Amino acid sequence: MAGPAMNQRSSAPRRPRADGERTRGAILREAASLATVDGLEGLSIGNLAAATGISKSGLYAHFGSKQELQLATVDEAERILTAEVVEPALAAPPGLAQLAAVCEAFFSYVQRYVFPGGCFFAATALEMGTRPGPVRDRVAAIQSDFVALLRSFAVTALEQHELPADEDPDRLAFELHAVLLAADTKFVLHDDPAVLDLAREVVHRRLGLNGDGSAAVGRPTKERS
Repeated sequence: MAGPAMNQRSSAPRRPRADGERTRGAILREAASLATVDGLEGLSIGNLAAATGISKSGLYAHFGSKQELQLATVDEAERILTAEVVEPALAAPPGLAQLAAVCEAFFSYVQRYVFPGGCFFAATALEMGTRPGPVRDRVAAIQSDFVALLRSFAVTALEQHELPADEDPDRLAFELHAVLLAADTKFVLHDDPAVLDLAREVVHRRLGLNGDGSAAVGRPTKERS
């Protein structure tokens, strides 16, 4: 009898802890959405309490300071970006297909209003850019990691002779990132899917793909001697 009783006592704390983690996750998901509209600086325990229906004291139990809330919100936004954009791209064949897939996943992420204010990192980068500190550093690091991912896909495409041999992977990553950010901004401003269709066309043309995303026949991939 002692064994089962001990097992019940040892497992009892797990449910509150799991419930607390789920509650924290729901709070951070709402915080990330609010931040794309009100900004990370506009994020407060007060407006988060109003949005979630959780008391201020309950929220203070999860986050001891505004900066702690901001950093946790950035981490949640990164988790969502990874699930919505990065993982679908990594599931594509290495190289050019991953470049096309990551752009398409980003357009879908924006068009489906995963966040009401568009891409979280596009919405918060300019806001935090003039505010030195750990929150800005974290936002900047995540954005840099995303550009580095684009570059790594471009390097693989070069190694597989799917891009012209004189292609600069740094420049290509910069250009694609610029297209994604421009598409996000215009879509949020105009709520017009045609903006994203145009951005897709620009990406396909830049990568030498057909309209359906397949490789164009006869496109140059190697330097001619």
